[in-house]
Amino acid sequence: MRHWKENIRKVAPYVPGEQPKGMDLVKLNTNENPYPPAPGVKQALKEMDYDPFRKYPDPTASDLVSALSQYYQVGEDEVFVGVGSDDVIAMAFLTFFNSELPILFPDVSYSFYKVWADLFQIPYETPVLQEDFSIRKEDYYKANGGIIFPNPNAPTGLFMPLEEIEELIAHNQNSVIIIDEAYIDFGGKSAMELTKKYENLLVVQTFSKSRSLAGIRIGYAIGHPDLIRAMNNVKYSYNSYTMNMPSLILGVEAVKDDKYFKECLDKIIKTREEAKVSLSKLGFIFPDSMTNFIFASHKERRAEDIYKALRENRIFVRYFNLPRLDNYLRITIGTEEEMRQLFAFLEVFLSN
Repeated sequence: MRHWKENIRKVAPYVPGEQPKGMDLVKLNTNENPYPPAPGVKQALKEMDYDPFRKYPDPTASDLVSALSQYYQVGEDEVFVGVGSDDVIAMAFLTFFNSELPILFPDVSYSFYKVWADLFQIPYETPVLQEDFSIRKEDYYKANGGIIFPNPNAPTGLFMPLEEIEELIAHNQNSVIIIDEAYIDFGGKSAMELTKKYENLLVVQTFSKSRSLAGIRIGYAIGHPDLIRAMNNVKYSYNSYTMNMPSLILGVEAVKDDKYFKECLDKIIKTREEAKVSLSKLGFIFPDSMTNFIFASHKERRAEDIYKALRENRIFVRYFNLPRLDNYLRITIGTEEEMRQLFAFLEVFLSN
């Protein structure tokens, strides 16, 4: 027996969505934005000087922090940035979830939460979503070491109204509440305004979905200066240089072009609403998504069978072989042409 093996930390890792190779496919499985980043990002790439790459990047990410603080009209001391929202949330887990009480998050939610809790040895409980997949806020009115949930939720796509979120926060003033708003730009109102009222609220967003920069890895959090200061202290104790120089430069350019940003959002939302009509006609049922995906189940055909048939025809959607989710497909909203290809295949497949 090699005794060092006894001391290896054992966790069940997060399983990311498949990244299929090749060009001749329709990729609707990882909620990426189907449209390119802002034109300013492309221009910045063309003009980028590679000589500064020999130096360490700015550990404070000051240019990006400044751009975000101006965009959201908050203080620079209210902004934290990291390598995608996963990095930001992981840093928040390390920083704030250190109580002996369990943290709370929904049983159907972003599956990385359980992974971080296990990795950092944080006790947790998962209140069960209601039959319609909505969060029952009263389930979170009890002693806890912290609360986190996505809004809109993933993979269901459902949005919790801001007044309900405020009630939940008001009932939990002794722990940090994290609202994971990866999909907020596609529908609903951000809880960011509540960070001015509640010192224990942290709102996390990302450039991966609405800003078309999943490959660059930029996430950020907005919250009270005390929360941000604590997170930076943990970050500088772990890895001072988390944000690479190209990401910092390109992230600033993405924030600058608000017109292009909102035009892309409008296109995706329009396509999503059209997709809801098409899916309904094909016999699918689904929660009313406020994201860039639809979480759909067919009335007669098994989700796994549909998933496999789509995959064989180079159309990729996400299938979760998990309790309560194993008869649903998560379908990312693609371009109008990609959605036409999806529906053309489904029409033939479901008629047989």
